[in-house]
Amino acid sequence: MNNTIYLTEQDYKRLIELIQMQRMSGGAAVNISKLGEELKRAKLVPSEEIPADVITMNSRVQLKDLQSGNEIEITLVYPKDADINSRKISIFAPVGTAIIGCREGDVVEWPVPSGTINYSIEKVIYQPEASGDHYL
Repeated sequence: MNNTIYLTEQDYKRLIELIQMQRMSGGAAVNISKLGEELKRAKLVPSEEIPADVITMNSRVQLKDLQSGNEIEITLVYPKDADINSRKISIFAPVGTAIIGCREGDVVEWPVPSGTINYSIEKVIYQPEASGDHYL
């Protein structure tokens, strides 16, 4: 799964800072290195030019489990805003790292204790940049 991913310059800058802070505080090393790998392969785009079907930080998306057919709606957030009850998923969660920068129609996979889950990105329901919220 090595499709190009797209990040706004602002998300990229904030995520790099977040990774550096986590490293200094001895955060979850596996998740940090995985996110670092994703950032290395990202194509940076100004916020005003990011396609509306790309998952950016604070985007709300609909995912479909390709095995069960179940659909879930989640919002991709920074760790301080994560709240599982509101389906606000941290960028450091495996699913968060897997979907950042992907587009509608992409298929992502991430490891779970029982193996690997494959999800298709059905819809980007809300993307801050597409709604004119360039600084969320």
